[in-house]
Amino acid sequence: MDPLNRRSFLFASSGAAAGSLLVPGLTEAAEADTSPYAGSGLITGKPKPLRHAVVPGFLSAAQIAPHHTAHYSGALKAFVGVEKNFEEQFTKGTAVDAAAFERLKQLQSSRGNSVILHELYFDGLALKATNPPEGIRKAVEKRFGSLDKWAADFVASAKAAAGWAMLVIHPVNGRLYNVVSDEHAQGPLWLSAPLVVIDTYEHAFYIDYQNKKAEYVEKFVKFTDWAEADKRYRAVVKG
Repeated sequence: MDPLNRRSFLFASSGAAAGSLLVPGLTEAAEADTSPYAGSGLITGKPKPLRHAVVPGFLSAAQIAPHHTAHYSGALKAFVGVEKNFEEQFTKGTAVDAAAFERLKQLQSSRGNSVILHELYFDGLALKATNPPEGIRKAVEKRFGSLDKWAADFVASAKAAAGWAMLVIHPVNGRLYNVVSDEHAQGPLWLSAPLVVIDTYEHAFYIDYQNKKAEYVEKFVKFTDWAEADKRYRAVVKG
């Protein structure tokens, strides 16, 4: 595998970008940014629009709309509120209530991570099955043996996950992993960059699938936007 370009790497799932929220100039820069994270709510403070309001054969508008507005946008609203508290402390000397400090710190990571993971999930959906571009296809085949073997492990991981399952690439050793997170701030390997992300909380599928989580997970891999996954892969791997 090619060496990894650490300078271009953004650790999306750590909440590390939190300090950049609403900093003057970043919104304009994001509009010209071709990175997988361009236009993120962590930069703009506003919900990122959906690429697809409905994914025929997989997710209905009735399923996607409340997921986007209540869960994703709700997480962003909470995160912005937390950031406002801390920014006022930093810039105006307004003290954060000591009793609330611990909870605010927990929300900063949890809600910030929720924002990024939801954006990666929604942006990673395709309207129909796609073939992986050569870069990510070769990486998956090298690591897992074949796309089918990757899919089997990913599906098993997602079925076991209470919150999220992800295909990630790690910048330290350049290896791919399928990882599970049962809470927004827990689970992923530190520094790893998500390439394929599935939300396995009930709110992601219950309107369309009721309690049939396995059916939702198995269908997901057929609607993975591999071009988007490859874009995320190339943002980490040099060349």
